[in-house]
Amino acid sequence: MSLGHSNNMLTKLVIVCLTVFIGLSFMRTLSYFSHAKEVAVAVYQKNVLSQFILPASWDQLLHKPWTVISFMFAQDNFWQIFTDMIWLWCFGYILQDLKGNKKIIPLFFYGGLGGAVAFLLAYHFIPSLQSQIPVATLGGASASVMAVVVATTILSPGYRLFPLLNGGIPLWVLTVIYVVTDFLTVSISDSATLIIHFAGAVVGAVFILLYKKGIDCGKWMNQFFEWVTNLFNPDKPKKSSSIKKDLFYNASKKPFTITPNVTQERIDIILDKINQHGYQQLTTEEKELLKRAEKEGF
Repeated sequence: MSLGHSNNMLTKLVIVCLTVFIGLSFMRTLSYFSHAKEVAVAVYQKNVLSQFILPASWDQLLHKPWTVISFMFAQDNFWQIFTDMIWLWCFGYILQDLKGNKKIIPLFFYGGLGGAVAFLLAYHFIPSLQSQIPVATLGGASASVMAVVVATTILSPGYRLFPLLNGGIPLWVLTVIYVVTDFLTVSISDSATLIIHFAGAVVGAVFILLYKKGIDCGKWMNQFFEWVTNLFNPDKPKKSSSIKKDLFYNASKKPFTITPNVTQERIDIILDKINQHGYQQLTTEEKELLKRAEKEGF
């Protein structure tokens, strides 16, 4: 898998995540130049970051519905984005190696949406969290990464990493390391985050189990992204139907002619037809065949 390959969806996904992170970090830095140090971060969070992260409040969400998608890329903590991208790359690389580049993007978005639903339900239905609804927000790709990790592991738990090293390390071992480190970084009292990560895992499992049964939940999403991309691509290839129309229906001449082989059996059949019905009853093809037979000495 080449880093610069035009169809490398994993590379594109990581680039988008890092680009948003750099952009948010730049805006945060600018806030220090235009505001006092004591209020700079608060101004940045209110005016910039809040436009990307998902709010728990229904009222705020109705005013910023795009945050259901944008929150997956909204991360301004270096270590969080660093670890998320490392794990996304590790498992995403394996997923693409096993199933190509059509699974990583849908899985990433489904995992994020699953995390968003879990986040909203947790804050609205868990009594201990309801008081935090006005200020609670969600940002980052943790749920999406969890979905990719779980889906890849279910797809091929015995996949070997570093196969030349004593037969390699099974993928499930790397998954255990990820899950343990992920939950160690989350406080036991932070039930909302635990629920969000668990939701990402469930979505990843459901996605890949359905895929193994022949149900590709990401097909429509890939088709949609391809359609959007082609809208802005002047060099997009013509559809096969239009090529067929140009070559076969709008062409001034036939693209090819089917010429039957001259055989003695075929000649005998035509001669019998002449004896029974006359020469005029022969088709154009049969008449041409007789002419060829005469030239070839039959």
